[in-house]
Order: sequence, then C-alpha cells, then structure tokens
Amino acid sequence: MPCPAPAPIRLGISACLLGKPVRFNGGHKESRLCSEMLSQHFEFVPLCPEVAIGLGTPREAIRLVGDTRAPRAVGSRRPELDVTAALDAFGERMAGELEDICGFILMQKSPSCGMERVKVYQADGHPAQAGGSGIFAAALMRCRPELPVEEDGRLNDPVLRENFLTRVYAYAQWRDLRRAGLTRKALIAFHSRYKLQLLANSPAHYRSLGRKLANLAGQDLERLADDYFAEFMRGLRVNASRGTHTNVLHHLVGYLRRRISQEERQELRHLIDQYRQGIVPLVVPLTLFKHHLRRHPGSYVDGQAYLQPHPEALSLRNAI
Repeated sequence: MPCPAPAPIRLGISACLLGKPVRFNGGHKESRLCSEMLSQHFEFVPLCPEVAIGLGTPREAIRLVGDTRAPRAVGSRRPELDVTAALDAFGERMAGELEDICGFILMQKSPSCGMERVKVYQADGHPAQAGGSGIFAAALMRCRPELPVEEDGRLNDPVLRENFLTRVYAYAQWRDLRRAGLTRKALIAFHSRYKLQLLANSPAHYRSLGRKLANLAGQDLERLADDYFAEFMRGLRVNASRGTHTNVLHHLVGYLRRRISQEERQELRHLIDQYRQGIVPLVVPLTLFKHHLRRHPGSYVDGQAYLQPHPEALSLRNAI
C-alpha cells in the first residue's frame, strides 16, 4: 500500500485575511496570497482575537493608547472599554493550545494582531512616532518566541516571504525531530542539514551554533537543544542577502570541484556572478547545481536544506 501523504503544516492566521467578515465594520481584509496560494500548501487555523473575547461584529473600533512598550487597547469612542487584559490572556491561551502550529500570519496595523508599527495614540490625540505591537500578537510572540510570525503586508516582499516560509519548514522539521525523540545524533544531523542555510542567513549564528555543538559530552541534552533551537531560529530570522547567498553558492562549487569539469565550474561561476549582480534570480544557479548533483549523487551537500528549504511548487526563489 502507498504511504499516506504527510499531514499539511498548520499555520495560525488572522481570520480577516481569509475573507471572514470579522472586522469591526463587518468587513474583511482578504489576502489573495494567503487564501489562494498559501492555502494550497498549509492548513490554516483562523482566529479573530477581538471576536474571540466577546466583541461583536460590527463593533466599536479599538485602538492602542499610552506607552508604546506597554500600550492599552481601548474603545475609540469609549476609552473606558479596556480589552487589554482579555486580548493578552487570549494570546497566552492560544500560544499554549495551538501547540501544533508552525507559524502565524498576522493582520498588519491591527491593535490586536499587528506585529509592529501599530499606531499608539497619545494624550494629545496623535500617534507616537514609534509604533507598538497589537496586544494579542505581543502575547503570542512573548509566549512562543521561536514561532515564525509575519504580517500579511510584509509577505508581499519576496525576500521576507521566502525567509518566513524557510523558518516555517525548519520549525516543522524541528517538531518532527522532537516527536521522534531527541538524541545527540539527531541534533547533529539536524544542524548538519541546515549548515548552509544558516551560513546564508547569518554567518555569525552559523559560527556560534557550530561552537555550541562542538562538544556535546557532559552537557544536559534537553537544555542544550532548547538553547540551540532558540539561537537557530534567531539566526534564520536574519534575511539572507545577495552577498551571503553568493558566498554559499561558491561553497557549493567547492564541494563539486572534483566531480565536474573545469568548463562546468566556469559556467556555474558565471551564473553565480550574474545572480550577484541581480541579472538572474537565485533559482537559476541553484537549478544548475541540482542538475550536477543528480548526475553526481553522494556528495555531502545532497541533503542540505539550503538546496530546497521549502517545496519547489511555492517558487519562492524565482523572485529573489
């Protein structure tokens, strides 16, 4: 019998982004990227924190006021309507109950769901220059600091979209590792698989994590794994640049130097240089690398997550 297809990765999402009429005015903010493209690859878990805490639809809009580092969420017409504690408690509860999600897509600029740069109004009626985070979003990120979180508007940037989904798939693989049972061998294998991806995102974290795992003997494995993964996700959160991608691509040429001809190496270097200059997208040199790896299997790099950190059908590297 054929093996069953793996269960889709689950992502939390602000319900309005899927076209659900849950906003204060009874409308929605449907994201076609989420509802049409990403929904083909992920199972979405839609939430509207404001509806969840008992605010009706339509309803009085809420807004953030006070200190940008610890704002209050109050009614825009009735400041005595303070839902800060309710939104914060709901965020904490969902962070625990949605243990199986591998990421969250939030509604930008929302006083409940905005990740950053949300307007925080001051006593003079004007917003502070520095924005804040929505109350639900802040609680979620506080309770699940390693969870990949992104706003819908930022996902329209190809670099940010590719970074977010790289983190989602890495997070899912780490969850699979923990479910299967943590061992030193499994931890080293995970790190080895993500070495080049880390090098592309953050050379500093690549070096630091290598040192962290250099001597496993005598260390508490659970504590080490938790520390490792926290730093690993911080490293992946850094956006890879053309420069760091170019560095990794040249590393790949080095791994293949004894397997391919001089002319083939020159062709690869030419495409890498074109990528560095912005003439071709990242997918072009990587496609040629994969061609050579299919012809010459068995290299250390065959299993590197960097070569395909997310499904090819998402076409994320066609635009970076």
